[in-house]
Amino acid sequence: MKQLPTSLSEKLLQRKAGNALRKLTKPDNRIDFSSNDYLGFAVSTEIFNAAHQYLLDNRIAVNGATGSRLISGNHSLYAKAEETICNYHKSESALIFNSGYDANVGLFSSVPQKGDIVLYDEYIHASIRDGMRLSLAKAYKFSHNDQSDLERLLEKFRSEGNMGELYIVTESVFSMDGDSPDLIEMIAMSEKYKANLIVDEAHALGVFGEKGEGLIQSLGLQDKVFARVMTFGKGLGCHGAAVLGCPQLREYLLNFARSFIYTTALPPHSLATIITAYDFMANNPEGQKSLKNIVSFFRSEVERLKLKSFIYSDSAIHCVVVPGNEKVKNIASVLQQEGFGVKPILSPTVPEGQERLRFCLHSYTTREQVMQVLELLTAHLSS
Repeated sequence: MKQLPTSLSEKLLQRKAGNALRKLTKPDNRIDFSSNDYLGFAVSTEIFNAAHQYLLDNRIAVNGATGSRLISGNHSLYAKAEETICNYHKSESALIFNSGYDANVGLFSSVPQKGDIVLYDEYIHASIRDGMRLSLAKAYKFSHNDQSDLERLLEKFRSEGNMGELYIVTESVFSMDGDSPDLIEMIAMSEKYKANLIVDEAHALGVFGEKGEGLIQSLGLQDKVFARVMTFGKGLGCHGAAVLGCPQLREYLLNFARSFIYTTALPPHSLATIITAYDFMANNPEGQKSLKNIVSFFRSEVERLKLKSFIYSDSAIHCVVVPGNEKVKNIASVLQQEGFGVKPILSPTVPEGQERLRFCLHSYTTREQVMQVLELLTAHLSS
């Protein structure tokens, strides 16, 4: 078998030397502090059985979509799923993509045009960055959640007489910090400078809002943004994503988003699971209440134990900065040996010196588990 080119082998060696080589791990039975399954939907037998019954009730007994949605894969459940999503999120339209990555790549590669300007938070997700790289628009970062830095750039490009569109891009909950921007202020800025605000709600769906609608909708701002991206592989525990916006945006993406056009559609079972998960979330608020309670308890324990390096968060994601790949991996290994599924986040995924342990909380996380893992963490951070 032909070997890997030398240049690529050297890149792997550099990753190993920096103690940053990624590897796949096997499933384990550790206490879950790492998955994005915030409400436990991914392991819900009730949702699994209901989705299967939904297919049987609708006499759908096929395994695949057979092609892209524009050719042969636009089966009947797509219309029902997109209608469900629109109603739940008070959106005029929704277009389902195969994943959050596909949605962001499709949106950001096709919508911003040559002559347009994209202003994005420096901690924005890799999928958005990849989409922007494929765009002909110019993109500039602003400091994380820094409204004054964002306004500086907005003033700069408007004062220069830029005649193209201005886009502002952020996440409602950042995946590596768990924090949120001041969305009310960002809306005000977007209106003041006639910019289009795009918000990725991947880690807010199922976590914020009376029925898990997301942070934008919980603030009543859904009609003020240009687009929202909803990802189903986290709070909903299934697969796929949707871009929400005006009907013209949906039509545009359907015609120009290459990650939508040139891929096989999701199978019926995926759509049935999305529909079922939304219905379950709407009618079972106990999970969200449990999640909010454990988030509040986790924060109180961080304060009680005087753990100063945690990043403030109201979300299900809580991170403690432990600089250095080797150090953060060592502490994670200790926690894992004690039965806690806590994963280290290494550079270059985060900037060097900002390596951290990320604790993902869930509706099924217990107070005893939180107390045990944080007390163990405290002992090893101070040693």
